[in-house]
Amino acid sequence: MKNDNWLEWAVRLQALAQNGLAYAPAPFDRERYEEIRDIAVQMLEAPSGLPKDRVRELFAGEEGYQTPKIDTRAAIFKEDKVLLVQELNGLWALPGGWCDVQESILSNTIKEVKEETGFEVEARRLVAVLDKRKNNQSNTALRVIKHFVLCDYVSGDFVANSETLEARYFSLDQLPELSQNKTTEKQIQLCYQASKVEHWEAVFD
Repeated sequence: MKNDNWLEWAVRLQALAQNGLAYAPAPFDRERYEEIRDIAVQMLEAPSGLPKDRVRELFAGEEGYQTPKIDTRAAIFKEDKVLLVQELNGLWALPGGWCDVQESILSNTIKEVKEETGFEVEARRLVAVLDKRKNNQSNTALRVIKHFVLCDYVSGDFVANSETLEARYFSLDQLPELSQNKTTEKQIQLCYQASKVEHWEAVFD
């Protein structure tokens, strides 16, 4: 039996419990859904090594119907080189992050680039919408849908910030060590292909 099954089961139980709590007004039903949610938290408590309260905060702290999280990533190319940012752990990724509730995919992509690099960019084309668990290393119980957006550099220089150490362009055949849970070589190559054609049909899974 694969250990990944436990994560899938816990995520599914949590989603069922959260959806039940959102729509079940009867006290008896709510008690049962709370119990299911508690089981899901316990399933993650031991392997994660985190206190139960912390697991509940991270994994089961939301209300309302369970939906995936949205992540946006900007692909910016210059002379066939791709712009990557170095995270605090030393690994590299396309600039991006969680989509804030007040932002759209387009505006969040531009905002994240500005925050992590200091660059002003123009979002030009949606390249792909991909399920993180199917395409990246996943170190979270949350379901994440990643949006890759082709952008054009407009202006600006790197500005020191609390999220990234530096921003640099890399040749596609000389990529640094990537943060695989955020960006893979295959995803960079896909974005590069999209930058080279006049018409592109977004990839999704």
